[in-house]
Amino acid sequence: MKPLLFLTIVLGLAALAAGQAQNEMRAFPAAEAGMTRFVLLLPQEENEASCKVELVVGKTAQTDPVNNFFFGGQIEAVNIEGWGYTRYVVKSIGPMGGTLMAPPPGAAPIERFVTLSGEPYLIRYNSKLPVVVYVPEGAEVRYRIWKAQPEAKPMERG
Repeated sequence: MKPLLFLTIVLGLAALAAGQAQNEMRAFPAAEAGMTRFVLLLPQEENEASCKVELVVGKTAQTDPVNNFFFGGQIEAVNIEGWGYTRYVVKSIGPMGGTLMAPPPGAAPIERFVTLSGEPYLIRYNSKLPVVVYVPEGAEVRYRIWKAQPEAKPMERG
């Protein structure tokens, strides 16, 4: 197959998948007052079963440079009635907490992205549907893609 024809087919399939995911947005309601909606359209992967998406919700805040900080709150998976799709909602972000180490004298505050406390929130990778997250205004959503090694390694018996 000629390289140009192959590239055209691959780009056409990618555009078709992105168009399908964009079409599915009609299932997701607009953000309510005081909330913001974030949308992620994932590219198609060869083996999507070996991938996960980590949702990271937080805010940029002024902190000292030595302590670890976090916000209270949690991500909730909500089923969209009649569609069978899932949307992710953070109803509120609590006050910022952190460790209590004394910063060095004269340490200047820094600006950093402070996330919700707890374990990483991993969801299934699916390029056919958008990932839609609703958060309170002022918060932001970031993400990471996790990929498993292609080979599972045996464990030793103990």
